[in-house]
Amino acid sequence: MNNFLNSNMGRLMSAYQDLETRFARMAAVADSLGILEWDSQTTMPSGAAAGRAEQTATLHLVLHGMQTDPRLKELLDQAETEAAMLDPWQMANLREMRRLWRHTVTVPADLVEASSRAVSACEIMWRSARPNNDFAALSPLLNNVLRLKREIGQAKAEAFGCSPYEALLEDYEPGARIVDLDRLFDSLATFLPNFIQSALERQARLPPIEPLVGPFPIEFQKALGECLMRALGFDFSRGRLDVSLHPFCGGARDDVRITTRYNEEDFLPALMGVAHETGHALYEQNRPAEWLNQPVGAARGMSIHESQSLLIEMQACRSKAFMEFLAPLARKCFGGSGAAWSEDALWRRITRVERSFIRVDADEATYSAHVILRYRLEKAMVAGDLSVADLPGAWNEMFQTLLGVAPPDDRRGCLQDIHWPGGAWGYFPTYALGAMTAAQLFESARQSDSDVELGLSRGDFGPLIRWMRREIHSQGCLLSTEMLLRQATGRPLAPEAYCRHLERRYLSA
Repeated sequence: MNNFLNSNMGRLMSAYQDLETRFARMAAVADSLGILEWDSQTTMPSGAAAGRAEQTATLHLVLHGMQTDPRLKELLDQAETEAAMLDPWQMANLREMRRLWRHTVTVPADLVEASSRAVSACEIMWRSARPNNDFAALSPLLNNVLRLKREIGQAKAEAFGCSPYEALLEDYEPGARIVDLDRLFDSLATFLPNFIQSALERQARLPPIEPLVGPFPIEFQKALGECLMRALGFDFSRGRLDVSLHPFCGGARDDVRITTRYNEEDFLPALMGVAHETGHALYEQNRPAEWLNQPVGAARGMSIHESQSLLIEMQACRSKAFMEFLAPLARKCFGGSGAAWSEDALWRRITRVERSFIRVDADEATYSAHVILRYRLEKAMVAGDLSVADLPGAWNEMFQTLLGVAPPDDRRGCLQDIHWPGGAWGYFPTYALGAMTAAQLFESARQSDSDVELGLSRGDFGPLIRWMRREIHSQGCLLSTEMLLRQATGRPLAPEAYCRHLERRYLSA
């Protein structure tokens, strides 16, 4: 009997350990792609583009081959027969392995290829259609992308037991369901229009603030940004700050690269961009070290990832408490003086509310309305309730309802984002979910440790970051998103903490 048990355990652990080895190799290939993609957006010479495209295409092909190896199913089945013998982290790792495998193999290869080609063509057209305000040129290609995404969603829906749109959400927010998103976003959509109007009226009653007079040299901006990163706890021995056209966080395990972009006429956008991307980077740098090359050690979905960047940028670095630390530091860095450099003036400058048309330029008070609009429209398009041809009119009508204005053209309307031409259907909701999650996490952190808010006024992020490491960063994918948030805050995600934060900052601060 003992020999039988030992033999059975050996087969089990052999299957599970084989899976760990295989997924570690996949992670190494993904890391290589991460560094190549970072380089292509930062330091790669333009003449290397063709060669880089071949390199990344080859690595993507290698990775896809590893992910679809028929042996994976056999190993997953074998390991799962005796999953009770695994510890909780190993069981969660096996669960995540199965989830990732299902995502890869449930969609036929010819459909993946067709979608990839359609996305590439649509992206190219979008880059000219947007500046030319030419939705008619983009429409047929976007319709083709949508048609193929519907097919992919349907294929995945059968495997995951959900609707096609929920299946597309799975790529970014595992376990997300329409009924929950509708409940959260409908509540926000009811709250936001009147709140935005009240915030604008209150803002209009305040005296004007003096402008900051530049220029603000880039080398000084970089030094200030790196000072903030160090205060936040960014490890420069395992990461770096660079410049790119669009700020992002990327790279690899133990080599986290973030970027920002500078404007010598205003230092605050770059600084807040650094704060935002450092929030992402801290999550990556503080994932569980022993599981870094395994699925269970990955970040727990995009809403949690977005919550980390928004918690640092919006909740912490745009707070009045943080201005007590930033204002004298900025004055010293740039030699500033006068009323424009006061704590209150800087805070009012980075919390200004405006009914803007462009999502990426939107302020905190209006941003979630931009996201809810996109969620509702893409959900309707995937369901077949809204055609691509009718998108511009539906966009403008809904924008008027949520934000009180209508875009004057499609360039500042439905053409502005690359997500749909780029195939990222189901990504948009994670932005608003991240904003709500950030508020709920920050509220719980402040309630659990009074030093969290006091520390911000001294530039001491230690209490906040230690709480986030314990409750979020170190947990990887051990828990579902819902259970992770329940464990950290004592309750499921709800809009109340976010609404309280907005009212406190914009109506009473």
